[in-house]
Amino acid sequence: MNQTRLFLIFAWLMVATLLWMEWNKEQAAPAPVTASQSVQPAVPDSSVPGAPGATGVAVTGGSQEVPGVPAMRAATAEPPSPAAATGPTGAVQVRTDVLSATLNGGTVLQADLLRYPSTAEDDSPPVRLFSQDPADFFVAQSGWVRQGAPAPSHLSGFELDRSAAPSGTGFTLADGADELVVPFVWHGPDGVSIYRTYTFRRGVYVVDVRDEVVNRGSSPWQGFAYRQLTRVPRALESSAPMSPEKYSFQGGAWFTAADKYEKRKYDDFVDDGPLDKASTGGWIAFLQHHFFGAWIPAANDQGTFSLDTSNVAGATRYVVRDMGNGVNVAPGTSAVSEARLWVGPKLVNQIQAQNVPGLDRAVDFSRFAPMAALAGWLFWVLQWLHGLLGNWGWSIVGLVVLLKAVMFPLSAAQYKSMAKMRKFQPRMAQLKERYGDDKQKLQSAMMELYKKEKINPVGGCLPLLLQMPVFLALYWMLSESVELRHAPWILWIQDLTARDPYFVLPVINIALMWATQKLNPMTGVDPMQQKMMQFMPLVFGVMFAFFPAGLVLYWVTNAGLGLIQQWWMIKKYSEPAPAKA
Repeated sequence: MNQTRLFLIFAWLMVATLLWMEWNKEQAAPAPVTASQSVQPAVPDSSVPGAPGATGVAVTGGSQEVPGVPAMRAATAEPPSPAAATGPTGAVQVRTDVLSATLNGGTVLQADLLRYPSTAEDDSPPVRLFSQDPADFFVAQSGWVRQGAPAPSHLSGFELDRSAAPSGTGFTLADGADELVVPFVWHGPDGVSIYRTYTFRRGVYVVDVRDEVVNRGSSPWQGFAYRQLTRVPRALESSAPMSPEKYSFQGGAWFTAADKYEKRKYDDFVDDGPLDKASTGGWIAFLQHHFFGAWIPAANDQGTFSLDTSNVAGATRYVVRDMGNGVNVAPGTSAVSEARLWVGPKLVNQIQAQNVPGLDRAVDFSRFAPMAALAGWLFWVLQWLHGLLGNWGWSIVGLVVLLKAVMFPLSAAQYKSMAKMRKFQPRMAQLKERYGDDKQKLQSAMMELYKKEKINPVGGCLPLLLQMPVFLALYWMLSESVELRHAPWILWIQDLTARDPYFVLPVINIALMWATQKLNPMTGVDPMQQKMMQFMPLVFGVMFAFFPAGLVLYWVTNAGLGLIQQWWMIKKYSEPAPAKA
């Protein structure tokens, strides 16, 4: 297979991939919902789920005698006075070195990611992941439900625990402190209290949420803890035609030990039917480009994952929920229900540090597990190089060098085959002139020549075809990796995940492809193929003009090294051959 056909095959694969990506973008775009549309089930905003049946209830969290409860809690047998509480809807402000959050006892209402500006501008505000904005509504909610009895939900019940909290409604991580605890409490009419604490830690985006149920009454208490994420799909960037945000997954995702990682786009929440999936541990999440929110139950907690929707003022709000199997608390004992809330960027190291099975799939490199694994491996190598070089752009260059070294035996075979093909181009042209009208005889003569001169006509195919999955995996990795978001390289490239603002790298790529073509004479090539080949550098240049600069940098580096390698191999193997029929 000659170089011309290799380029044509690769171009066809590229076009097919881009068409597939464009189709996938259209399929992923959530359909707008108007006030007249009927979305089922139509329930009030932030509805509290119903309590499951009482049969088959599992005890979670373990129980202990009330004397084992900290002294402060045991002493608080009566609810605090109304003047001492912020009220059921009262919110507090929490600030750490990485998060600025607003929350009440049942809902994290707002969360700003202090280390991630919304844009690359110097005065850009931080990314707001959780928000009360109706057009970008996104909150994390949790509470309890009981059958025919009161319980604190995310709508009401929890109040700031003044006996354990400082005065005021502001909480700030102190200098030198590693964690910050925000306490809430609910006192029921039957002698049961639920003490909830949100624990924020320095430098991490995980919030520990711990509920301790203390039964000081005379009757057993049974309740079901639920945790859910509710959001309105965010409007995607529309200015750039090849914006990576358009092609990243937007929707709900979950992981169970039985079925592993699964996800559902917003417009499929209703169309694909209800979700009723039993799970032990696992996690639920809403994913978006670079960031996500997720509830992570305790590893041994049994529950049920489900999806829901509601129509609020003409906008669809989507819910992904974990309903716990239940907690039984005998009189004079207590039980604990715990979970973690992730609110932040898709940082691979921090995600892996949580030691939660499947949570790394939240970094949605690809819907296909092998491609996601390849992208993950490429990112690991890239991260290692960044630790050495301190610059993501040079790390991409280093990644190309390493890949070229790994693939050198195949590349050498490719270029050696191309050099031999180039060497015998005159004889191939003579055969074509002699047998041009008889395709069968021409093919037979060509195969005889290949066999006699030990030329492998398909020797150049494998290395080029191997580059296709690497190229696609790298595209997803560069598009999805928040570590590279707004990361500069040199001079005019100040964001490797955005397109080259001055199209310098795409122009260099055109020049390199043109030079590569000149090293491969088109003697005997069909005139139509010659014309197509002449336009290929320009076609690729236009496509790459809208790709992330980091991806184009990879391709330019790869093309430059390939050009040098090909020139050397041609010089070594393509000395003139005797012209004979």
